[in-house]
Amino acid sequence: MVDCTIRFVTASANDRDELADLRVEVMRPSLEAVGRFDMVRARQWFLDTFDPNDTRKIERDGQLIGFYTVKEFDDHLYLDNLYLRAAERGQGIGSMIVGSVKEQARQQSLPIRLAALTGSDANAFYLGHGFKLIRASEFDNYYEFITG
Repeated sequence: MVDCTIRFVTASANDRDELADLRVEVMRPSLEAVGRFDMVRARQWFLDTFDPNDTRKIERDGQLIGFYTVKEFDDHLYLDNLYLRAAERGQGIGSMIVGSVKEQARQQSLPIRLAALTGSDANAFYLGHGFKLIRASEFDNYYEFITG
C-alpha cells in the first residue's frame, strides 16, 4: 500500500546532482552484476539527458526516495527513468507511477516505450505491468506498452 505522505514534485535544475547520485545508487548493483559499473559514466549519462521539466521527484516526508522522467514525443511517451531507493521498493510506488503514465498515454492515444538494463529486476517489473519486449541488445531490453 502506498503511504499517503508520498509527494511528486517537479524537479528543478538545482536537483541534477542529487538525482544523478540517486541514479548511481540504484543502478550500481545491476551494473556491477553485468560488469558495467563506471560511476563517472553512470552520472554523466544522466546529467547529459536531464531535463527538469520532464522529471518528477518522489518524496516521502520531505526526503527524496526516487524520481521518474517521462519525455513526450509526437508518436510515443518515453519513460526514461524510474528509480526508487531499495528500501522503498515493493510498496506499490512504482506501480502507481506506471499506472499514472499509462493513463497519460491513454489520454493522448500514445504508446509508452522504455529501456531496461539486461539482467535488472526492472525487466520483470515492466513485463508484469503489461509491457512487451520489442527488442534486445547486448546491454538493454526495449519495451513498449500499447494503450487500448
